Amino acid sequence: MKIDFKKEIPTYTARRGVFSLVTVPPIQYLMIDGTGDPNTAQSYRDALSTLYPVAYKLKFFSKGELGRDYGVMPLEALWWADDMDAFTSARDKSLWDWTLMIMVPEWITQEHVEAASSVVAAKGEAPALAALRLASLEEGLSVQTLHVGPYDDEGPVLEEMHKGFIPEQSLAMTGRHHEIYLGDPRRTAPERLRTILRQPVTQLPLAGSDAEPGDHSQ
Repeated sequence: MKIDFKKEIPTYTARRGVFSLVTVPPIQYLMIDGTGDPNTAQSYRDALSTLYPVAYKLKFFSKGELGRDYGVMPLEALWWADDMDAFTSARDKSLWDWTLMIMVPEWITQEHVEAASSVVAAKGEAPALAALRLASLEEGLSVQTLHVGPYDDEGPVLEEMHKGFIPEQSLAMTGRHHEIYLGDPRRTAPERLRTILRQPVTQLPLAGSDAEPGDHSQ
């Protein structure tokens, strides 16, 4: 049977207008790091042009050689900046750092990635193969919500998440802002794009309060 990891892993779903606390399991990804405006940086385009061919080659290898079929997962990204206001408020994309990622199953090994990369390279594809790596990310306790609409409209949601919900729930941010792109911007109108917004956190001492963190409707 073909595995759909978006259904197998609960944290690939989120609710619009609700901040939810989730525990994200360790997940393995193909990753490429970069910096700069995703709309103009050549490094961003090169990363996309590398991740997808290798991800699909691994999927077909897994199905044909390992007998384990699965759907290629959506693009994901970690985003950060020295001043996070450049991401949430000012939205100065030239100051952004990023890691583009596509999840791959735990049975995919470094040797499989190297073999797939060699095949892709022989076809003259994947300009950022030298930067590609296979790594596991363990985010653990996180806050996430579903954003529906253009990417540039995320700012107010992130502002509320970072400066409203997280401190109100006695949480502190611990990792990098994470986005999961459930819609394809090449085929989906901007107002219908669906993006999971996630922020890893840690629980702070509740100093005399019995309140427990939970969902928070915007």
